[in-house]
Amino acid sequence: MTAADAAIEAVATTDTLLIALDFDGTLSPLVDEPMSARMTPGARAAVDALAALPGTVVALVSGRSLGHLREISEHDDASPIWLAGSHGAQFWVPGAGIEAAGDDDADLALRDRLQNEVADRTAHMHGVWIEPKEYGLGVHTRTADADTADAARSLVDQLLAAEAPSWRRRTGHDILEFSFRHEGKDSAVAHLRARVGATAVLFAGDDVTDEDALNSLEAGDLGVRVGGGETAATLRVQDIDAFVAVLEAVARLRRSHIR
Repeated sequence: MTAADAAIEAVATTDTLLIALDFDGTLSPLVDEPMSARMTPGARAAVDALAALPGTVVALVSGRSLGHLREISEHDDASPIWLAGSHGAQFWVPGAGIEAAGDDDADLALRDRLQNEVADRTAHMHGVWIEPKEYGLGVHTRTADADTADAARSLVDQLLAAEAPSWRRRTGHDILEFSFRHEGKDSAVAHLRARVGATAVLFAGDDVTDEDALNSLEAGDLGVRVGGGETAATLRVQDIDAFVAVLEAVARLRRSHIR
């Protein structure tokens, strides 16, 4: 048995398993139009199969706002899947729904003003798209040329440094993001672990922000990095299909273990 096989078997046979998964690039291919993202058929089948198993909790942990995450994951009110949106600043709980956040009116007013100002200042930049987020904004540059992308990021960096210096700055695959909430995917996983009483966690992601969660994992957990890049993950897989094979192996072992 390889070290990877042993790590997969260890989480698959734990008493209460939390499977916390990034969405974009992990379950869904990266796409030019962010709201068109959907799980691959194989990822959908694997996630649904795991969520149906006893002692197994599946959660999607994303930088997307909760509403957008629900839309792209085709998540309805009857779903057994937990959601952590906005890097863990928002939660949707099966059977209960959205948990209230309670944000300051001044923060929300500044968010609205900066969303509008950034959109206005970048409107002439071809291929740059501004995503209004629950707690800030995202600057998407996937379809922009390199010079335009650099100019957009520089413009927004300067504006936010002047107007909202305390906001958290994040980068990812062709996105620059700012938020007045400072939660990360590490705090999201910690919150979910405590809420469901998990005895082990499997977390998977493909981007820089996922490393917060991967670095926070404990002994007995399993971190998976999908694709390239520096990582703290125990296991690296090449692409979504290879990660689906990991999820299928976990489901197969878990079914045998809980019989």
